[in-house]
Amino acid sequence: MAGKEIDPQRARAARDVLRQHPAMTLVVVSPALIMAGLVWWLVSPTLAIVLLLAVGAVAAMKVLRG
Repeated sequence: MAGKEIDPQRARAARDVLRQHPAMTLVVVSPALIMAGLVWWLVSPTLAIVLLLAVGAVAAMKVLRG
């Protein structure tokens, strides 16, 4: 099914945005980093790592589907 493939032009455009605007990338991921830091500090480092992996997996699924 062709709809599941990543368009190379869109992938290059996304990569270029990340390279040209690193501060914007930091702003986008900062809520997840703050959440992980608080969980690390208040609950458990292991749980923080698991949550970061889960957030990364959900983000990857959204990128691949959308």
